[in-house]
Amino acid sequence: MAGGAAEQRRLAAVVEGWLGRPVLIVGDAMLDEWRFAESDRLCREAPAPVLTLRRRISAAGGAANTAVNVATLGGRSVLVAPVGADVAGDELHDCLDRAGVWDRTVNQPGRPTPVKRRMLAGNQILLREDSGDPDDALDDDGVARLLTALDCATEELRAAGGEAPTLVVCDYGLGALPAPVRAWLVVHRERYATVALDAHDLADWRGLAPTVVTPSFAEATRLLARTAGTRPAPGPELHLDHPDGDPADGPSELTVGVSPGGTGPHPDTPRPAATEPADSTADPTGGAGLSRIEARLSRIGATGEPTPGEGRVAMTGDGLTVTGTGVTVNATAGEGVDRAVLAESRLAELRAHTGADVVAVTLDTDGAVVGGADGEPRRSHSTPVPASHAVGAGDAYLAAMTLALAADAPLPTAAQLAQLAATITVSDTGTCVCRREDLLVALGTPGDGAGHRALVGTGELATLVEEHRRAGRAIVFTNGCFDVLHRGHVRYLEQARALGDLLVVAVNSDSSVRRLKGPDRPVNPVEDRIALLAALACVDHVVVFEEDSPAGLIETVRPDVYVKGGDYPPEMVPEAPLVRRLGGQVRTLGYVPDRSTSAIIDRIRAHGHETQHGHEPQTDTSLTSKPS
Repeated sequence: MAGGAAEQRRLAAVVEGWLGRPVLIVGDAMLDEWRFAESDRLCREAPAPVLTLRRRISAAGGAANTAVNVATLGGRSVLVAPVGADVAGDELHDCLDRAGVWDRTVNQPGRPTPVKRRMLAGNQILLREDSGDPDDALDDDGVARLLTALDCATEELRAAGGEAPTLVVCDYGLGALPAPVRAWLVVHRERYATVALDAHDLADWRGLAPTVVTPSFAEATRLLARTAGTRPAPGPELHLDHPDGDPADGPSELTVGVSPGGTGPHPDTPRPAATEPADSTADPTGGAGLSRIEARLSRIGATGEPTPGEGRVAMTGDGLTVTGTGVTVNATAGEGVDRAVLAESRLAELRAHTGADVVAVTLDTDGAVVGGADGEPRRSHSTPVPASHAVGAGDAYLAAMTLALAADAPLPTAAQLAQLAATITVSDTGTCVCRREDLLVALGTPGDGAGHRALVGTGELATLVEEHRRAGRAIVFTNGCFDVLHRGHVRYLEQARALGDLLVVAVNSDSSVRRLKGPDRPVNPVEDRIALLAALACVDHVVVFEEDSPAGLIETVRPDVYVKGGDYPPEMVPEAPLVRRLGGQVRTLGYVPDRSTSAIIDRIRAHGHETQHGHEPQTDTSLTSKPS
């Protein structure tokens, strides 16, 4: 039990560590629309239910939902994508704003925003209507503006965070990433520290050299079918066009130990370092079972049959045959063969053909199989849920996996957090979004602030503030570095909290503190500073901001009272005009004598100097306090 608690604390530390991580998401953004209806009779014209619409909700979908998940998990999320100048586009912008995503989308007049509309009755999806077509290609001007937005957003994130941002590419084949955009991303790969790729057609992205790819089972199978009998292309070549006669949706075939369409492994095809699965549940036949299955499958071969449409990959009722978009895999040759075993056996080939450090093959309700450079497959499991509960769970998986790898988490840790994020989002019908506080609660760490929802991202903060405001609570807002938390800080925050019903504290990121205070600050990293603030009873919510000014957060929170420390009048506060324009008031609180961060640091340095030279340090009693 103690070991389990330690493991949960280790995972929670990773979640804390990715707070404020800059992430640029680019790709196919869409709007998810959910229409909930009731039906108690059939129509006379046909055997169809008569529906009465009761509720309608809209949510960000595709690349936009990945951006929302990055924001709600605590990352600094920026979305670059083409969006139509239409009603759906307006709704999508609203969804991004509510989540705290930096909306850097590019308006595309004449090109509709892709929409997936679902009609439900009794929590059952009756039909889905999709609009938006890959044939709605971006014109030359649209491509140019998209490339400009990519370049500007990359520099914006670098300037805000002081480090190379992370890139997430979401290519769902809806035309947002034409050849010039893909080529630009490949050429500028070095501008991004971590690159994650989620693409329906992985063959288009060989030259990107991503850190991680997250194909579904069907997408992985399709790539292996297209590359059957070929060596992985060396170097940064980019496949911008499909081979002649290559159908968009298969057929694709996958046989364990046999190259698709062939009779055995290609002599140059890399194999996994270990032939046994990661755990005993993946291969009930034992160590020799996989080789026996390979032999039997090589004799009977696999059957491939194209399946039109999008479709989900899923086991059929007999538990032996796997079907999905563009793929039918016959696995009747051996008991216990399933998609996880098939995927595990080809992880090395998938890594070679994609150029990725990490491959995570997602298996819907069966979890995922993840492989890295060590050749050791790792299996994660999920809880089966209705299909209407799992829409967008892959986006949550991608967001958490990306943030964890960007925060230098070991691959097993990243895989655990990604699966947990996807699993805890599927509790209800709708597009899945994982909140950072929910992830921390699932890890059993309410003491770190998750229990009373103290540590929040910008998107979460906007939602929580609206909830508080609807409840009639007066919101107090303050900001500062809070580098070395001391009694003066606590007194100041207690006084600020007394001016309203709840207190929101905005904390400068490490890079922001360096710009304001110099290269030797902060003394304590932001993870430590926010943890201490969140532990104070007088603090309700803590949020990190990258900018030098809290103006953006002030506009988000619209505080009833804005508090600063100092003995000058409120009119001298730089943010005062903005606060008053938003309807709030400004208050300044006097210093607490003998307390300040700078003085404490000076005393520590003086103590070290005096101790080194054998003298007792002198005490400075002319100190003041402010949030620094």
